[in-house]
Amino acid sequence: MSVVTRFAPSPTGFLHIGGARTALFNWLFARHHEGSFTLRIEDTDRKRSTDEAIAAIFHGLSWLGLDHDGNAVFQSNNAARHAEVAEQLIVEGKAYRCYCTPEELTEMRENARNSGGSTRIYDGRWRDRDPAEAPDGIAPVVRIKMPLDGETTISDLVQGDVTRANDTLDDFIILRSDGTPTYMLAVVIDDHDMGVTHAIRGDDHLNNAFRQYHLFEACGWDVPHFAHIPLIHGADGAKLSKRHGALGVEHYEELGILPEAMRNYLLRLGWSHGDDEIIPTEQAIAWFELDSVGRSPARFDMDKLLNLNAHYLKETDPEELAAQIVAIAADTPGTTVSPAAKARLSAGLGGLTKRAKTINELIDSSELYLRDAPLAVNDKAAAILGDPEARQTLGALAEELGKITSWTEAELDQIARNFAESKGLKLGQVAQPLRAALTGSNVSPGIFEVMAVLGRDETLTRLEIAVN
Repeated sequence: MSVVTRFAPSPTGFLHIGGARTALFNWLFARHHEGSFTLRIEDTDRKRSTDEAIAAIFHGLSWLGLDHDGNAVFQSNNAARHAEVAEQLIVEGKAYRCYCTPEELTEMRENARNSGGSTRIYDGRWRDRDPAEAPDGIAPVVRIKMPLDGETTISDLVQGDVTRANDTLDDFIILRSDGTPTYMLAVVIDDHDMGVTHAIRGDDHLNNAFRQYHLFEACGWDVPHFAHIPLIHGADGAKLSKRHGALGVEHYEELGILPEAMRNYLLRLGWSHGDDEIIPTEQAIAWFELDSVGRSPARFDMDKLLNLNAHYLKETDPEELAAQIVAIAADTPGTTVSPAAKARLSAGLGGLTKRAKTINELIDSSELYLRDAPLAVNDKAAAILGDPEARQTLGALAEELGKITSWTEAELDQIARNFAESKGLKLGQVAQPLRAALTGSNVSPGIFEVMAVLGRDETLTRLEIAVN
């Protein structure tokens, strides 16, 4: 049997972290088994579904690198098929039209509430009743006939065997009074028609699985393997919310998270392989199985994500990183990046990535290499350079630097130390104004590393500007 998984989001908002992890687990499972990963947009709720949300889903999956097989299926296009199956179930005596009034349904809910809620809410009054008895003016819904007694057990690939008493399962609605399908019916038919073999999703769908199981049985179709993944909580153990980072995937892209880092982080939210933390995607495909998914909720920790992203930044090819940064900088209105600046950036990225946790931080710190003199100077650097003694020190140091031809980090370090000693200064009294003049900031990578990357001519040009 060829494995077919599906990711089936509702386009009513952004692609959030939980949905992204569900997509990743489905994608990895399909790729591990050399099967198919399919995408279905569950847009039957036309009032809440939006084009913006659909675009966000496609963009988020693309950014994460989760390619789906074949064309995306839009559930709303299958409404005629859904209605056809419902009608066939009526013909076979497995479903029926229900003509209950709103008042009758309200009374049933009250009765169920008063009885403790341990039994069905719907009392089945139209289950075997003649439609000829229907009152005028009531547009019927269609309900599926559920078993009246016994138990249903689902062998879940994550949760294990889970059992529910059948007397807790209502004859639920599969077709609304306006002829549109409910979620339950649409999901079952589309899973069957798409050949889905494994339904991997959040455990908030576990109760739905018992109803869907019986609908598959009623249709005479194979029931897919269910795998219900525990939800993601915040670092404090509470239900994940916006304050924990439950934002759209595009937020993390805008924050400067690398897609490979996000894939690795989402993988480790509820799945493990020994003590391995850094797991490249190809290795994840080779290792991924559902029996390594835990049964307890995972905890989202922004600090861990940032630390993991910092690792991937350091491991990314410098030329590739430099190209990304230059492309972003070049998109800024009024900004040009010279060939010399590109060369400086490539040479200096090693030092910058040691201190950055996101692409955005890396872009900000790259300014000192991307901009030709004169540089913009922040307030603290301006204050340092506003001191006449500091400028005098820089002028004297520039004269010493102008005499040398070898321009290595080690030699520049030694010259600065010798200069400070000759003037009776501490090294910091030389390095601080030097940093302000060369970077426009009061913080930067090691200043002698910066000087080596800038090169002799650019360093002396920036010092001359600062002194004068």
